[in-house]
This record gives sequence, C-alpha cells and structure tokens, in this order.
Amino acid sequence: AGLLPKPIRQLSEVSSTIQKGVAGAESIFEQLDVEPEVDRGTVERDRVNGYLEVRNLSFTYPGTEREVLKNISFTAAPGQMIALVGRSGSGKSTLASLIPRFYHHEVGEILLDDVEIEDYRLRNLRRHVAQVTQHVTLFNDTIANNIAYGDLAGAPRADIEKAAADAYAMDFIAQMPQGLDTQVGENGVLLSGGQRQRLAIARALLKNAPLLILDEATSALDTESERHIQAALDQVMKGRTTLVIAHRLSTIEKADLILVMDHGEIVERGTHTQLLAQNGYYSRLHAMGLDTPAEDIA
Repeated sequence: AGLLPKPIRQLSEVSSTIQKGVAGAESIFEQLDVEPEVDRGTVERDRVNGYLEVRNLSFTYPGTEREVLKNISFTAAPGQMIALVGRSGSGKSTLASLIPRFYHHEVGEILLDDVEIEDYRLRNLRRHVAQVTQHVTLFNDTIANNIAYGDLAGAPRADIEKAAADAYAMDFIAQMPQGLDTQVGENGVLLSGGQRQRLAIARALLKNAPLLILDEATSALDTESERHIQAALDQVMKGRTTLVIAHRLSTIEKADLILVMDHGEIVERGTHTQLLAQNGYYSRLHAMGLDTPAEDIA
C-alpha cells in the first residue's frame, strides 16, 4: 500500500504530457492538411509602379449563390488614395481580399500595372502588396523580429529602427526594458491595441511595397492612439497607391476618390466635398456619424 502512491502519481504526470502532445499533434496535422493555394501565374516583376485597375468585377464566395460584389470598376494611379466606405456587409473587405488573391475572382478583371493579378506568381504578387488590418497577429518574440519576419527576416537593424520611428512606435519601444529586443508575449499580450497597430504599420513601412491596403486600421482605438496612427499612416501612404477601408472621417476626407458601397455595388463616387454636395447616400452616412465607430457603418 505504501509503494502504490508513487507510480500512480507518475502515471498522472505522464497523462498530462500525453494530453499536451495530442493537442500539439492536432494543431500540426491541421496545418499539414491545409490545401496549398492555387498558383497558376507565370509573371514575375522586381518592382511595379502600383497602377491598379478593377474592371467589371463581380464575385460570389465558393459554395454560395449571393453575389457579394457586383460590377465594380475603378482605377487607382500611383500615389493616389482610394477610400471605400459603406455599411457592414457591403463588400469592402471582400474587395480588399481579392487584390492579394486571398480569394480567386472569375468575373471581371483586377489589373496591377496592366497585368491581371491571376497571371502573377502568388509570392511575387504579394511582395508588391502591404496590408495593415484591424486584427494584428504578433508572435512570442522580440519587437524587432515581429516587425521584420517572413521575407523581411534579416532586414538591417537600421531599417527596422527607421520603420519603427516612421510608424511613431519608437516612443513606446524606447520605454521598454530591452527596447527593440523586448519580448512581446504570446500574440503581443504585453502591448496595447494602439501599440500593436503601430507595429503593423512599421511592418508595412519596412516592406516598402508600392500597393498599400489599410483595412480599418484605426478602428477601436482611443483618440491619442488614433492621432499617432493617423500620423504614421500619412507617412506610409506617401508615393504609394493606397486602398483604405475606414469608418472614421479623419481617415478618408483626404482621399483622392471615395467609393461608397452598398450591397456589393458602388452607389456613389467622388471626393469628400463632391459627395457631401450631392446630398445622397454618403451624406446620410456622414450625418449618422461616419467619424464614430458605429457598428452599422463598419
């Protein structure tokens, strides 16, 4: 009886190790079972100018029948800022997801420098696109490694510091115990929402891609964080073709062209001043509080 407790305790410890292994194995096999992305493209370019043209684009998610996008057409020249506004479910994020080929379109064309994006090699296409989203994924690593990862891993330290400074992130990084070498914790738990967002902008600056997609990059932030991030975005947008999805007026009033979307269609287009003068759909959105994070105008 006296000898029994020790082996029983050892068995219970083994059980917890096995459970950890099973959970880890499930995650690994889930990754291994993911289908590789379809890539039939052949075109590769070292650098593109960033001229984006969307022609008669319609899109339906695989396995569904409802058209999410209907006959979308617009052009964006290098250095221009195009803003997409509209209620939730109007198709803004879907349009932004089609450009880096997260989904494949079959009706219409999306041209980058007069080449259909489906003709680019996938890796090459995404090298030309930088994306800042509302949800920032961070790794349990240093701040420097979170800014420079993937294709950017091994970037010179000076470039990482410059990107962080241009993203207005160095003010909080300088206060960290080890600066850029500070560990951020699992998915960046040690950082606030505004700090995480500025790291995402620093990534985009370091990538230096000619086409920039900002998907509600300033939503759900406090006023001070938004002011910092707006200044960082102004910096990152210089000389790039920028596609902005936003529900805050401060983000879009400077846009060269605003596309107002509803139920997958462009219902109005023009500058902020022109659209207000039309006293139409955009004007109503504006009156409802486009510059506040209202749920129905996301």
